Amino acid sequence: MRVTGKGQVTIPKHIRDLLGLMRESEVEFIVEHGKVYISKEKKNNKSKRFRKYRGTATVKMSTDEIMALTRGEK
Repeated sequence: MRVTGKGQVTIPKHIRDLLGLMRESEVEFIVEHGKVYISKEKKNNKSKRFRKYRGTATVKMSTDEIMALTRGEK
């Protein structure tokens, strides 16, 4: 495998498939004992940010009622 002038390499398809890498996937490089490993990066912090609030809503309104409220409808 060759490194381009921009420091890029192409990850072979069988490895992308094995790791479940899609377009725009994030990966991380781990260096241990002179070797470099590539790993699919864990879920991003955006999803973790709201995890503690999941299932905590206490409003007993239907989706239609909430949408009417946000639109200023009565």
